[in-house]
Amino acid sequence: MARPDKSAAVAELVEDFRSAQATVLTEYRGLSVTSMKALRRSLGADTKYSVVKNTLTKIAAKEAGVSVPDELLKGPSAVAFIKGDPITAAKSLKNFQKENPLLVIKGGIFEGKSISVAEIMKLADLESREVLLAKLAGAMKASLAKAARSFDALRIKREAESGTPTPAPVAEVVAEVVAEAPVAEVVAEAPVAEVVAEAPAESAPEATPEN
Repeated sequence: MARPDKSAAVAELVEDFRSAQATVLTEYRGLSVTSMKALRRSLGADTKYSVVKNTLTKIAAKEAGVSVPDELLKGPSAVAFIKGDPITAAKSLKNFQKENPLLVIKGGIFEGKSISVAEIMKLADLESREVLLAKLAGAMKASLAKAARSFDALRIKREAESGTPTPAPVAEVVAEVVAEAPVAEVVAEAPVAEVVAEAPAESAPEATPEN
């Protein structure tokens, strides 16, 4: 590769590292072109899966301020630069590997730290952000509805005792508030790295070091 081409390749990799939420390094030896295309489709538009040269990747990672262990840069390498949800991408890689054992997941970088194959599998086993938010929204609505019923019961009791009308049922007001308030804006998300460290992992094939 000519020097200008190398410089351009390194610059592109630097940008990929800087813009990625997480990166996963893999070995693709034996995978067909068709399989590689299928993997890219499964990862979606938010993940860039690139075949890379180890020496250039090491240089680019250093320039981007990312520490990539030397053992991850051995053998024929391809990197998944994940710019969307890391959990969704990890699931795609795990599912693809089940059907295509020739894909070897070597490890990765997440939230600035090196993560092992086992930790990537833990990440893949977590529920996606969308699913968690949907469950949280359901739980919030159920709790608010229960509280509203209690308030209405108290209102009816007081109305019966005093004979004085009270404002509209609380349940209606709560329902309107819940419907209008986006859960994602009011819920603080726990750091995924902490959840990954605690979640149980399935066994996963480790990368085979090459000389």
